[in-house]
Amino acid sequence: MNHAVPVQTVARLVGIVFLLVGIAGFVPGVTTNLYEGLEFAGDAGNAELLGLFEISILHNIVHALFGVGVLMAATPAGARTYLLGSGALYVVLFLIGIVGVGEWVPINGGDNWLHLGLAVGLIALGLITTRERDEVGRRDPSR
Repeated sequence: MNHAVPVQTVARLVGIVFLLVGIAGFVPGVTTNLYEGLEFAGDAGNAELLGLFEISILHNIVHALFGVGVLMAATPAGARTYLLGSGALYVVLFLIGIVGVGEWVPINGGDNWLHLGLAVGLIALGLITTRERDEVGRRDPSR
């Protein structure tokens, strides 16, 4: 029997949430202005997930692709890589939003704060869930 370690469980849950968010971006009612304001890419549309976060078709697809965490959670190393790598990508997205060079992706103030929160949260989860120590206080090399 294969027992998942905490980092695997967390990565699996994060992947599921991203997959659901990607799907939700195409659901009327969850997404405002879905039919008249959802563009393929860029910031010209006015569709918003939950009325807060600007989205596009490409944005929704990228969220769904972040669902890869479900697959990467198969191993502790893969799960950790997923969490830390996703966190790093969200740092980049936060910086793109702050600098204002993200015309290819819809980013507003709410998105910037969300991206910063996701960056910090994902990196923290990747580090905290793999910080387990063995009995003598040294790092366990299997994690």
